Formats: sequence, C-alpha cells, structure tokens
Amino acid sequence: MSTPDFSTLVARHRNYFRSGATRSVKWREDQLKALRAMMTDRAADFHAALWTDLRRNRTDADLTDVKFLATEADHSLSHLQQWMNPLSVGTPPMLGPARIEVQFDPLGVGLIIGTWNYPLMLTLSPLIAAISGGNTAVVKPSEVAPATADVIARLLPEYLDVNAFSVVLGAKPETTALLEQQWDHIFFTGGTAVAKVVMTAAAKNLTPVVLELGGKSPTIVHSSADLRVAARRITQGRWNNAGQTCTATDYVLVFKDVAKQFLEHLKKAVVHSYGADPQKSPDYGRIVNTRHFDRLTALLASGTLYHGGQHDREDKFIAPTVLVNVSPESPVMQDEIFGPILPVLEVDNVEQVIDFINARPSPLGLYVFAEDQHVARQILDSTTSGDAAVNDCTIQPLIPDLPFGGVGNSGMGKYHGEWGFRAYTNARGVLYHGTEIDPDLRYPPYRNC
Repeated sequence: MSTPDFSTLVARHRNYFRSGATRSVKWREDQLKALRAMMTDRAADFHAALWTDLRRNRTDADLTDVKFLATEADHSLSHLQQWMNPLSVGTPPMLGPARIEVQFDPLGVGLIIGTWNYPLMLTLSPLIAAISGGNTAVVKPSEVAPATADVIARLLPEYLDVNAFSVVLGAKPETTALLEQQWDHIFFTGGTAVAKVVMTAAAKNLTPVVLELGGKSPTIVHSSADLRVAARRITQGRWNNAGQTCTATDYVLVFKDVAKQFLEHLKKAVVHSYGADPQKSPDYGRIVNTRHFDRLTALLASGTLYHGGQHDREDKFIAPTVLVNVSPESPVMQDEIFGPILPVLEVDNVEQVIDFINARPSPLGLYVFAEDQHVARQILDSTTSGDAAVNDCTIQPLIPDLPFGGVGNSGMGKYHGEWGFRAYTNARGVLYHGTEIDPDLRYPPYRNC
C-alpha cells in the first residue's frame, strides 16, 4: 500500500484559516451550534455505534458521550464571547500613556487523534475546544472503535464547515502519515508509548501538544470513610465501561482496620449494580477486542479472587473482579489495567500511602475517601496527580469548568471549558503605547547622573 499524502488536505485547511474566516465570533458560534445539532439530531446513530463497539448502554452513552458533548458545546456557546475578550494588564508608570492587554489568537490547523474507550467524548471534546479557539482541524478517530469512527466520518461533514474540518479514517499508516505534516497544534489521547511517538513528530516542527494519557490512578479508603458510599462510588467509577476508563480507580489502598468491612460493602455494591450474573446485565459493557481480553485475563492470577473472575472470550466479557493479597510487584500492579479488575491492597497509615503513591509515576487521578478532612488534605498536599477528588472518583472530567489533564507520565496540557479554549489559542501580549510623551531619557546618548 502506498503511504497516504495529506499535504493537500492540510494546505486546504491552512488556506481557509489564513483567510480569516474562522476568527469571528459568529463563525465559532455557528460551528458549535452545528456540532450540538449533530449530537441531538443523530443521537440514535451514535447510541447504536457505541453499543456495537463497547456494548455501552444508552444512559452511560448520554452521560459521557452524546448528551455530554451537546452540553459542552452549550457551555462554550454561553461563555465564548467572555473568553475571547482581551484581558487588561496593568501599565508600568514609566510607559504611560499606554494600554496593555492579552488577546487570544487562534493557533491555526490542529490534528486531533482520538481514542477508543470514549470514542465520541475523547475525539469531539477537543474539537469543541478547537472551534472555540477559532481553529481548523483534522480529526482522526480510533480504528479500534470502528462503528463510532464511521458515524463521525459520515456525519461531521454534513454539519460542520468542510473548509475547516475533515475526518480521516484508518490505522497506523494513516496516523503516521498525518504526523508527518506540519501542524499548529496536536491533541492526542491514548497511551504513553504512542504519546512519545506523537511528541517526537511534533518536536520536528516545534508543534505544541496536549497529551491526554492515563496511569494507575490510586484510591485511598481511610478508616474515617463512609464505607458504604465509598464502595458504591468506586463500583461505578471502576466498572463503568467495563473498567476501560482512563480516570478510573486502578487500585485501592484501604486501611487495615476497615479492610474487611470495605470489601463486604464493595461486593454488595457490585452485585447490586450488575446482578449475580453480570454477563446478563444490560448496564455492563464488554472489552473492546480479544487482544485486550487476553491481556486482562492474564492479570487475574496476580492475586486471590475475592469476587468475580468469570470470563467469556467469545462474548469479550470479564466480570467485575476484585483481587486481594496482591503484591506491589505483581503484573497487575505494573501498568494501567484499563479493564474490570480491581486490586485491593491494605495499608497501615497515611505515611505508607504517601510513600506508595510517590514511588510511582504521577497518575491522572487520585481519590481519597475520608471524612477526616485533615487526612484528605495531607494526602493531596504530599502527592501529585493530574486531577483529584475527595469522597468520589472518576467523574471529574464531566465538570465543564474543571481543568482536565495529566501531569508527568499521565500527560501534559489541560482542556474542557475555558481551559480548552486557552489550549487552542496563543495568549498574545499587546502594548498600545501613546506618543504624547516621549522622554529623551529613553534614548542614547545616555548621560550618567
């Protein structure tokens, strides 16, 4: 197969950007309204695709993908003019008369590389940010969620300005060829290994990047926690989308004195949510493909099965699984699990928790369940993560004004709401200096006083 050549496509979008068409408030608002209409008018198409790719039920599909994106477009529409307004900056007396401000200029042509676990949210949410910033973009959905990718490719040109936006389908050859082009911004969601390839390609042209990765997000259950609530919220956060969520609890550190009670509550919460036979639950998803199924089932031997463990390769089903007696050196503790397996490890004190977390790469999320707010504050102040939550987990990306993104190994850059607008604009400092006063002291020849 010949290598695709996307130079003409990128040039077309760059010429359109340079025409100035994308800079106006009206154009941005029109595109945001069109994207919102797409999510509303064609919701059934997206629901069907998400069920095909991930067996995602309609309620979860609306919460994290379909209605979520319509709501996010609405949020941007409501705040766009405010975000676009220049920021006034104080003027040093020696420069008077003058006015100083920061204006937010569009970057240009962006490349958005989506991922498969939330194939709408994590592909089109960056597009909302790009539109808000006044940019054009090429969207590359994940080939691992082919039904959703096909719907995006079919519908997006029907609703959005085709001079500004394109969708490219394909796999590694297409992504590699896209990365060879010169971009003004690259947004990538996925794993660390591919992120390094993306960043290497971006470095050739000093292209700015946002990398949304993942990592092993820890959840701490302290002795003071409301164990029933903690178990219910961890159950939802861990096993929604069959655990294939970048912000999901990856492992639990529970204090020994409440470990037994917590595990009992956790088992009850799982059974209540998905039934005694979760394979029959209409609310429980499937592993995206057999490659990931095989990877995950190999991890089941990393500890003692406390609950779950059933699996069916033909159905790509793995039950919500809790492992205990897990060694920190075991395979399940080495990389992000990204599936429905939850290791639960016991700890003695807060210091042990902090040391355990800090000995590992910075995670995307960090969650503390504790009614003792001093303990929660101590853990947050002594660790690093992209985002965090106290007495909840996983759901922080749904908050439109909260900056979402990783740190260190879990990514770089933030988006959603105004943070996405800022990611797709250049904060350009501008000095407007009057000519009424022009003192000689500024110019040579200088005279020593």
